[in-house]
Amino acid sequence: MSVHRRRRHTLRALSAATAVVALAAGCSSANSGGNKGGAGASGVLTLGKPDGPQTNNSNPFLATSASATLGYRVMIYEPLAMTNQIRPTDKADPWLATDWTWESNFTKVTFTLDERAEWADGKPLTAADVAFTFGLLKKHPALNGNGIPYDGITVEGGKVVLTFKDSQFVNQNKIISTYIVPKHIWEKVENPETWPNRTPVGSGPYKLKTFTPQTTTLTATPAYWKGETKVKELRYTAYNDNSAATTALANGKVEWSFVFMPDYKQLYVAKDPENHKLWFPSGLGIHGLWFNTARKPLDNPALRKAMAMVVDRNAIHVQAQATLYPEITNPTGIPLPAGEPFLAPEYKGATTEPDVDGAKALLKDAGFTLDGGTLKDPDGKPVELTFTDPAGWNDYITGLSIIKDNIKQLGIGAKVKTQTAEAWGNDVATGNFDATLHWTNSGATPYDMYQNIMDGAILQPVGKSAQLGNFGRFKSPEATAALKEYADATDDATRTEAMNTLQKIMVEQAPVIPTAAAPIGAEYSTRNWVGWPTEENPYAAPQHTQPDALEVVLNLKPAEK
Repeated sequence: MSVHRRRRHTLRALSAATAVVALAAGCSSANSGGNKGGAGASGVLTLGKPDGPQTNNSNPFLATSASATLGYRVMIYEPLAMTNQIRPTDKADPWLATDWTWESNFTKVTFTLDERAEWADGKPLTAADVAFTFGLLKKHPALNGNGIPYDGITVEGGKVVLTFKDSQFVNQNKIISTYIVPKHIWEKVENPETWPNRTPVGSGPYKLKTFTPQTTTLTATPAYWKGETKVKELRYTAYNDNSAATTALANGKVEWSFVFMPDYKQLYVAKDPENHKLWFPSGLGIHGLWFNTARKPLDNPALRKAMAMVVDRNAIHVQAQATLYPEITNPTGIPLPAGEPFLAPEYKGATTEPDVDGAKALLKDAGFTLDGGTLKDPDGKPVELTFTDPAGWNDYITGLSIIKDNIKQLGIGAKVKTQTAEAWGNDVATGNFDATLHWTNSGATPYDMYQNIMDGAILQPVGKSAQLGNFGRFKSPEATAALKEYADATDDATRTEAMNTLQKIMVEQAPVIPTAAAPIGAEYSTRNWVGWPTEENPYAAPQHTQPDALEVVLNLKPAEK
């Protein structure tokens, strides 16, 4: 299973993660005219992912649908506003809505819609469609992947007004990023929770042309309401594994993808140094070693913190992630620079440099002892752990091996055990593990990451499946209170205080050891298309499964020969 399939679940609410689309060739009438000249004259952009054969399902609200897995839902369905996952504090770009206003401590938002917007079948997109969409999510929890607690949904003077019983400060970007669907089509659907939506009609510039388990093709609609698109077709190919997808990128068959490559310089960049590019910026989610805090001796925060103090993040960055994933350099786990505005003053100068002597002193003070090179807990039992992750997830397995060697310096014995992805997923959810490398949620602030790790409101007993997070069964009334305080706060000062508290708990109690920032990266080629987001021009996340992938496609132009 690829790293990127994992990220599909991680970002499901960003949902986290949408992919790019494949357009079919041809259609000279598409968006009022074809390309002329340049290497991109055919108008086709090819994309690929290592997720295996797909089932024909274009329901944009289902994280398991082909449209979500490959990412083409964002080319068909549009949001009210376009957020940038790598610049989460930036104001979103107006899209279907020209304006949105929050009031009453984020319990009410009013959307003013763009009157030009229309569906691909020519019908106007109105406030009734938007209100219907939010009503659909309120009525069907299975479609409401972000768990937004919708309450009042009304249309007032052509504007859409949503009201909530509690502050939606932490859900702002998720609400304005909602895919809007046409009422005149979806109101006739008997069960939208299972509807495969095989002939999707959206307001975006592309429509589904052909679908096979291996290749999905989108073609530009004849008249997109925001204007002409240069890319006339999107072709998405589902490869069976990372190796096949890497080969396709290397030989130019695929122009846009995100694939983990242990030696990307040789495997990809060197094949065409002038055109083969990659950029892996981070958002505000992480990968990390999750502890099962319901098991002894991992219920002892001193042991967890000591382990966190000796883990070599740089070695993981270089050896496990091949420098593709941004390095975690702050013990709070907050990725930088994306999270810089949220960092507590006491941690602004903190580093993740290993501190073996400090960790040993901490363990000694907590009642741990060294006996012939073996660490024993306060009860006199040897500290022996089992690390688990799925076989084939090489970046994670390498990371576990590095951590295993790191903690040996403290006298901790560990072994690495691999499982099938299915068995591992079940064990993580039910709390049947010692420690495992896993991802966190991501969002507009570090709240989503910390809530996923520490929230007592989603805590499940061992044996009961935890679907929403807190897989480590972390019990901290202080963390739960700070999360609620952050979400409900009516002013920035209160939010800042709560966020600072969460960072201190993360550092001092170490429910998770952050090992890498979760990248929102991609490989792309400039041979046929230019205008990609870069570190110098970060107008959108470069990954084609993100909600702002449409913005990337609309920014592309044929390369000049």
